[in-house]
Amino acid sequence: MALVGKLESEIEVNTPPHRFYKLFKEQIADIANVSPKLIQKIKNHDGDWSKHGHGSVKVWNYTIDDSAEVFKERVEFDDKKLVIRMVGLEGDVFKHYKTFIATYQVVPKGPGRSAIIFTLEYEKLHDGPPYPNKYHEAMKGLAKDIEAHLKK
Repeated sequence: MALVGKLESEIEVNTPPHRFYKLFKEQIADIANVSPKLIQKIKNHDGDWSKHGHGSVKVWNYTIDDSAEVFKERVEFDDKKLVIRMVGLEGDVFKHYKTFIATYQVVPKGPGRSAIIFTLEYEKLHDGPPYPNKYHEAMKGLAKDIEAHLKK
């Protein structure tokens, strides 16, 4: 069984690419309101709160499979490719994984449409931990919640 893995999916959303990207980069505090069943709180740990700027560190409190969890991440942005990369630093996922990186890439698909490619890169601590499918599905759910919010 492989200890290093990568899960990748793509969905299309009725959202202009820069609006989706901007929510993560400049309006990160709004995400708890956008997806309250998944995300309960995002707290600034280091860096600029008003802009989730490159290298800033945030702590996410979320619920997955009816369990409250915490994820501390350092974000990296690529403004040209519209990539949001969250490098895990601490949190509940590290009970099972040595490394954990979540990435959203926003790809223009036409007027008011985008494809969201979401990727999880991980390294298990040993053969026993499960694959991070529930986290991958949560990323997809968050993208759909963002789409619904931006359509308002």
